[in-house]
Amino acid sequence: MTEPSNRPVRTVDYHTAGEPFRIVAEPPVPIDGDTVANRRVSAVDDAGVDGLRKLLCFEPRGHADMYGGFLTPPDDDGAHLGVLFWHKDGFSTACGHGTIALGVWAVESGLVAPSPTGVTDVVVDVPSGRVTARVHSDGDRIGAVDFVNVPSYRLAADVTVNTSRGPLTVDIAFGGAIYAHLDAASVGLAVTPEHYQDLIALGREIKWKLNDTPLARHPGDPRLSGIYGTIIYEDLPATESGDPHQRNVTIFADGEVDRSPCGSGTCSRVAVLAAQGALAPGQTLVHDSIVGTRFHATIVEETVAEGFPAVIPQVTGMAYRTGRSEFELDPDDPLGAGFVLR
Repeated sequence: MTEPSNRPVRTVDYHTAGEPFRIVAEPPVPIDGDTVANRRVSAVDDAGVDGLRKLLCFEPRGHADMYGGFLTPPDDDGAHLGVLFWHKDGFSTACGHGTIALGVWAVESGLVAPSPTGVTDVVVDVPSGRVTARVHSDGDRIGAVDFVNVPSYRLAADVTVNTSRGPLTVDIAFGGAIYAHLDAASVGLAVTPEHYQDLIALGREIKWKLNDTPLARHPGDPRLSGIYGTIIYEDLPATESGDPHQRNVTIFADGEVDRSPCGSGTCSRVAVLAAQGALAPGQTLVHDSIVGTRFHATIVEETVAEGFPAVIPQVTGMAYRTGRSEFELDPDDPLGAGFVLR
């Protein structure tokens, strides 16, 4: 296949807690595969699908931190839709902020009829499994969405990583994707915009130090292997009710910065805190982002997954539509699908 040429591509754009999500409801290229997980594998090497990703993600139509998804059929009738998540470096296995945006879009677009109870489940097949966007509405107004994720669990604790800042200690956990977790205080940083460039550099370094090691292997599905990102977090004073409160920045793919508290990353964080005994059922993790936006996360259920003690996390946030677009590629444009300037 070739790049998507000059065929128009219609999108609906949202942001979830500040992080963009560009929805392509009708991708103008075929996406091969019998399941969403297998479609992701085929998309990586498909010039047509990957060219469409680049067209919508790269400048001048996107930017280095752009994010979006191609809608696909679900794996079976048990879900409303499937989705392939993408960013500047490829296709990811999970995306909580995108799932929240898809829940809002599915109800607003009429794909899923709103329940008269005010709580509408939008079931989505993603590469890491089947997830739910639980949409809360009051009449025509959507007020919040709960992202109910796949089982999440800590894979390794107190892992030493040798970095340019010396040996650092991280935890590694799965929340639909695999993340390394670093306490910002251990390197004298704060999760604030002033430290933005240092946080990117350190998150990127940790990811690539670990990515090709056995610690990055998913215990049950090799398609989910690899360190997707580094979560650099800091503890804030607990809430009045004693719930944990943290701020984080997630550096994912190759140096991309999540403006939101990161949906699947928050699930991974819940798994680590649960394993440490710092978050129990009935408690809420108040999770802030580097730009001051917020998710709330709870444990829906305790379980076992791939032999690990695990939790079913729920992350609550909201997405807002920012626009609709019709993108195209002029065949005479010397920049083609575009470029990335980091």
